[in-house]
Amino acid sequence: MLREETFIGALIINILLGAIWHFITFIVCVSVDTSFFDPEKKMYLPHKWERGGKFYSDVLKINKWKDLLPQHIGKDGFSKDHLDDVSVAYLDEFIMETCRAEWNHTMNCLYAAVLFLINGLLMAIVLTFILFLLNLPFAVIQRYNRFRLQKLRSTIIRKSERTRRKAEKLMIN
Repeated sequence: MLREETFIGALIINILLGAIWHFITFIVCVSVDTSFFDPEKKMYLPHKWERGGKFYSDVLKINKWKDLLPQHIGKDGFSKDHLDDVSVAYLDEFIMETCRAEWNHTMNCLYAAVLFLINGLLMAIVLTFILFLLNLPFAVIQRYNRFRLQKLRSTIIRKSERTRRKAEKLMIN
């Protein structure tokens, strides 16, 4: 399709189509019910090779570069800079938001299929590399943060349960 276009013409068309794809993906992402982003769904569950998030810190050295990337914080969104609360309900919502953001960036990567359909091989490879470069790091950060948030959530639940048992014990005595 774009093989007959000039390089600049093809690039402009690819950028416009990519922007439309990203916009539609974002609209879908913020429009669907939050249950779609349940962290217990297969897509969001940890893989063995991720080693509870250690893969990202040990192999990808995520702590050295994750804070250098920009973040999108929507209205009432979650900042990666700090936690506003450490309640289980807040963490559950934050964890769901990591699933939403991961889904968004992963779906953006599917635009690569379009790139290969409408472009010559070299153009498709270069644009796919750029597409992945602009999306995969953000999806990775969401997975990494989700592991950390889930660990914090478990710790809070364990401490709360211990406190409840101690209080029950005191009431019995």
